[in-house]
Amino acid sequence: MIEYNIHNNIIIKNKKVLFICGTMNTTTMLHAISRELSEMDCYFTHMYADGLLDFLAKKDLLNFVPLSGPIKQSTVKYFQDNNLKIDYYGKANDYDLVVTCTDLIIPRNIKNTKIVHVQEGMTDPEDLRYLLVKYFKFPQYLASTSVMGLSDEYDIFCVASEGYKAKFIKKGVRAEKIRVTGIPNYDNCKSYTQNNFPHRNFVLVATSDARETFKYENRSKFIKNAIKIADGRQLIFKLHPNEKVERATREIKRLAPDAIVYSSGNIHEMIANCDVLITKYSTVVYTGIALGKEVLSEIDIDELISLSPLQNGGSSAVNIANECRILIGNKVKRKKANLLKFQPLKPIRNAFVNLVASVV
Repeated sequence: MIEYNIHNNIIIKNKKVLFICGTMNTTTMLHAISRELSEMDCYFTHMYADGLLDFLAKKDLLNFVPLSGPIKQSTVKYFQDNNLKIDYYGKANDYDLVVTCTDLIIPRNIKNTKIVHVQEGMTDPEDLRYLLVKYFKFPQYLASTSVMGLSDEYDIFCVASEGYKAKFIKKGVRAEKIRVTGIPNYDNCKSYTQNNFPHRNFVLVATSDARETFKYENRSKFIKNAIKIADGRQLIFKLHPNEKVERATREIKRLAPDAIVYSSGNIHEMIANCDVLITKYSTVVYTGIALGKEVLSEIDIDELISLSPLQNGGSSAVNIANECRILIGNKVKRKKANLLKFQPLKPIRNAFVNLVASVV
């Protein structure tokens, strides 16, 4: 049933929508979108997979990603605390739409459902793993967010800014699927200046979960560099939610005994009160940029500025919700094909065939 409200926006009643949530950042993003779809029947699940990944997740062997362990537990607790309707693994209903913040894993039971993919944040650097996934078709999750959007297994891709749209198109994402909507949590950064965080005029260090996700990081060097930048000012470290807290705290206190370490709390409000923000690779740099903070990152600052999410007063969730309505109301089904399907021998086979053809 399709109706129109007084603003001529499409309203489609009683359609079932599944939100697949990962980290707390993506969970709060998707919850914000669901609140703008009050006429829909919205359900939530933690991130899930099939096959080997599903087996490992259920054995709690993937605790460094949202499929299991503390991240999954935090997500489920959020569902319960906010009285959200839960459908674990999306098994209870046939859905008209799925909204997710990742296309690294698209479970089998949603492949034939309309999908809105929402950019979760910054993309990882394009390293060897990116090349292996893109050109040799290794499993997409091995390259993490560096291959965000490249699966093509979605109908609409809602992105943070025109800068990111250009970046994704350059990587190979189909332009006709991209919508520049902004992304919740990063679209109204000035709101974070109204806070009760007790500290001000300090140097804030936002750490990463590089080591937990099998990337190299020289943490001691990173801490020493932060101490040098602080130059006597108060240092505050905000640990990544995925980090091993005891290890990270011990490393910091060994080199900076007077530093304050937080393993929880609203990092955006901390950024609003700081003078300097230091990160390695973290989406929170965009909050710092939006608030005019001095930002130090391993990524070029001019590139970060060009990619910065739209500041639209917090209307990204509304924009994305409208894209959801349009997609549900559209009876034309978009072609979806996993361009990164695991087939590592195909490029070698094609090269061999071409070589033989050239000789013959």
